[in-house]
Amino acid sequence: MTDQHPPPNHPEARPHRGLLLVVSGPSGVGKTTLVHRLLDRFDGTFSVSATTRPRTRKEIDGDDYHFIDESTFQAWVNDGRFLEHAQVFGRSWYGTPRESVEPELERGRLVILDIDVQGAIQVRESMASSFGIFVLPPSEETLLARLRSRAREDEATIERRFAEARSEIRTAQNCGAYDAFVVNDELERALTEMTEILERRMAMS
Repeated sequence: MTDQHPPPNHPEARPHRGLLLVVSGPSGVGKTTLVHRLLDRFDGTFSVSATTRPRTRKEIDGDDYHFIDESTFQAWVNDGRFLEHAQVFGRSWYGTPRESVEPELERGRLVILDIDVQGAIQVRESMASSFGIFVLPPSEETLLARLRSRAREDEATIERRFAEARSEIRTAQNCGAYDAFVVNDELERALTEMTEILERRMAMS
């Protein structure tokens, strides 16, 4: 008896559509480390955002961000090339190019976005099947201490970032773009919790 295989374009022959995971959290909460650890645990890919902000000496264009000027960014907006985009706190623009997301989802892969609350709201509106996790600090005092421990910025900048973080947390808790909130009081515990949440969600697909 000959095995019957569906043709390549048949729905049964295609992989299940992947999952778009949005991870957000205030500066200093440790979300970037958690995202990279999640990528080690799952067959996932990290979607690199585009931004108009200046590149730091340690950042690599195309790996950390796609660094583009504002005119190019606006041209991409006009062409519909972004899944989401926003101007963060009235300064630089950030956006997620569709071309780095859609092909991977069609291959059935997990795609992770590390974006802010504004972007998460847009993603949820345009892709209801996305899944959002917001990473919280154990307390405001801990977050402020973490920002200060970086020793990269002056006190005025730290205070501004702290105020922005408090505003972002309040918005995240009320915007409806997140399905789970994880407190990063200890990295391994937070990673385990995020892993379990994601495994439950992926089992539903």
